[in-house]
Amino acid sequence: MIHFAIVEDEDKYKEQLIDYLRRFEEEFGERIAIKTYTDGDEILEDYQAQFDIILMDVHMRFVDGMSAAEEIRKMDTEVVIIFITNLAQYAIKGYEVDALDYILKPISYFQFSQRLHRAVERMKKREADYITVALKNGIKRFETSDIYYIESQGHNLVYVTKEGEFIAAGTMKELEKELSKFCFFRGHRGYLINLEHVEGMADSYAVVNDENLPISRTQRKAFMTALTDYWGEVIK
Repeated sequence: MIHFAIVEDEDKYKEQLIDYLRRFEEEFGERIAIKTYTDGDEILEDYQAQFDIILMDVHMRFVDGMSAAEEIRKMDTEVVIIFITNLAQYAIKGYEVDALDYILKPISYFQFSQRLHRAVERMKKREADYITVALKNGIKRFETSDIYYIESQGHNLVYVTKEGEFIAAGTMKELEKELSKFCFFRGHRGYLINLEHVEGMADSYAVVNDENLPISRTQRKAFMTALTDYWGEVIK
């Protein structure tokens, strides 16, 4: 499923873009979900890095597309942005916010489908597994492979990542369920470990990022089995 946002204040163009996306979906067998916004401030209001591709009008009444894209880039470095404009000069400015492309009005389906193919290919090439986490001071999108482990500290969860440590609210039980499909294993009630970063075992500890993380006696066998499966070799 590809998640699209359309940010367009002119109804005729909004409906045209929806129609083109459905046509593209039917022709190329892609599954597409669409959410529409009428202004830049509207998409920013509840933005949680939930989209794969954003079709963004440049000229809007309250918050223009360029300003909205600048704010989105602070929260989401991965989403593909395509500007919709009637002036080609905005394509140059679009590079400042890492926009992939621009589509000139009036929009033809051929022009649209060509740009969309490029966007989908870019999205798939850099496709990775991400989770979006509500932190104490905002939200952050993590690539799962960048997370070493998560530690439970009271009512908080501490994400230990390549970028540093981040504190979030939540329960380890809910997180364990969400991350189990990404090769995370709860070897101890207080730690959820990314098997990708396990360097080895030392007694009752897993070595992760040069740290010894405890593995409980009751979970040791299951952890070793999961680690063996992940490594694809027998651990003696």
